[in-house]
Amino acid sequence: MEIERDLLEACTNTRSWSKVCAGRNETMIERPIPKSGETIPAIGLGTWQTFDASEREHPALTAVLTRFAALGGRVIDSSPMYGRAEEVVGALRSAVPQPFLATKVWTRGRKEGIAQMNRSMQLLRATTIDLMQIHNLVDWQTHLATLREWKAEGRVRYIGITHYTVGAFAQLEQIMRSEEIDFVQLPLSVAVPDAATRLLPIAKEYGIAVLVNRPFEEGALVKRKSLPSWAADYGATSWSELLLRWILSHEEVTCVIPATANPEHLEENMRAGEGRLLDARERNALREKILRSA
Repeated sequence: MEIERDLLEACTNTRSWSKVCAGRNETMIERPIPKSGETIPAIGLGTWQTFDASEREHPALTAVLTRFAALGGRVIDSSPMYGRAEEVVGALRSAVPQPFLATKVWTRGRKEGIAQMNRSMQLLRATTIDLMQIHNLVDWQTHLATLREWKAEGRVRYIGITHYTVGAFAQLEQIMRSEEIDFVQLPLSVAVPDAATRLLPIAKEYGIAVLVNRPFEEGALVKRKSLPSWAADYGATSWSELLLRWILSHEEVTCVIPATANPEHLEENMRAGEGRLLDARERNALREKILRSA
């Protein structure tokens, strides 16, 4: 099979991939979706920019998805906003057995929203979407009514809302408290930790699963000098692993979705979902150290 050839090639040509081929000592942490108890891996894969790709780039992305699956990944998050990303995910989805597909509605009007979501299902080659989210709260009241109908009909399994800015937190909070939703997607990082005190407690109180976007602040947090020796105290071997481990130390976080098309970066990201988690004291100390090292 084509996927098996990609896997073999990755094992042959990439030194760090040999760890995967030989097997790892740790397994990916899975966390429950509060509304159902179903568990999903704590590290997922975003597709913004990285999967807006031409067919020529498909083999490289197939290798990324193959490695993602081998390391325990299933959650893939996309959106109509991301150019060709949904189409590419649909074309390559067989590389991930039983993927948990999340996408979004990003338009105004009931009719337009239904048309866009039907198009997303076609592009993703899915008869059911695991998670359909209202992207950046665009016309959220209209789409939430539709999503409830679709969930009742079995066309989507979970429904949610998203935003990427702290400025939208007040509105996110209002919806989380007043509406029946399954997921909220929000930004959280060592540089922008506001959600930890403002929204994560609300998610816990109302039983809402949390997807985290912008964990690296569009890459700014991983473009640093060499990794300090104290990173080993937190079980990390890369900046991305260190930053993601800080996010996952918040028990309310269900899954983090860093985007990458780089196999080596993917492996670093996935390693953050393995091994021990940090307690609150370690988490606070880690953030201070990271900020001082900037």
